[in-house]
Amino acid sequence: MAQAGDAAAIRVPAAWKGVLGALSAVLLGLLFLVAGVWKITDPMAAAERMRQALVPPELSLPAAVGFGIAEAVAGAWLIVPRFRRWGAWLAGAMLVAFLAYMGVNYGALRGEECNCFPWVRRAVGPAFFVSDLGMLLMAVAAGVWARPSSGRRGAAMVAAVTVVFALVSFGVAAVRETTVTAPATILVEGQPFSLERGRVFLYFFDPECAHCDQAARWMSQYRWRNVALIGVPTAQPEFAREFLQSTGLAGRISTDADRLRQVFRFLDPPYAVALENGRQRLAFHHFDREGTQQALRRIGFVE
Repeated sequence: MAQAGDAAAIRVPAAWKGVLGALSAVLLGLLFLVAGVWKITDPMAAAERMRQALVPPELSLPAAVGFGIAEAVAGAWLIVPRFRRWGAWLAGAMLVAFLAYMGVNYGALRGEECNCFPWVRRAVGPAFFVSDLGMLLMAVAAGVWARPSSGRRGAAMVAAVTVVFALVSFGVAAVRETTVTAPATILVEGQPFSLERGRVFLYFFDPECAHCDQAARWMSQYRWRNVALIGVPTAQPEFAREFLQSTGLAGRISTDADRLRQVFRFLDPPYAVALENGRQRLAFHHFDREGTQQALRRIGFVE
């Protein structure tokens, strides 16, 4: 009996380990929960960040929603003591996969900003890996020093509610993408220009952005159908005219970028909006020669 008591004493974590494990679980859980809810409620912006991290464009939106669900579930499980160990292992697995992905792509992403968590701006570099390793250690502490998890039905309910919430949020975001109304008029070449009539294609670009240059060159080869092309520089507007001339994109220039960005929200250019009678038909967060053309053809903007 004495030996059994000693073995039980060894299995029970010391008081400081329990406190440290619980603190790590709650802090990491809140971080994952906020990051997951942010991705779920703003999947378009999250997908844009995925593309910036070299996730293929066709996978960026599913990845944003999928990781958002996984992060939210892991965060909720970490906070609830009876699910804590499951949440720790899920969070740890995601951190290991993320570190491996960033390590493989380190050469291409070094120095780039990685806004994987809202309000936390980090550049890819040695400190980036140190901070993620710190979170991984927190996940290990939360898992090792937690009691064995129980209540599979309850944990599954948390996951199911998260999935339903994600699907509803995605539906709302998709509807919002097609119901945005543009300002009635903007300044184009110094003159008022109405956005409420006809077809208008607003192309937001940075004259020094290589991706913006490539997208403009592709679109300059499209056969547009009664569409007013408006270029909107997001930086260095003094070089906007030279940009359009060098890329061959025959459009006029508007300097109302700040005003338009209050309605059409995006992170970095290139970005474009197809408007018809003042309403958004499509928004373009990424560009490729064939895919962009096919999307514009479906709504009748190009031949």
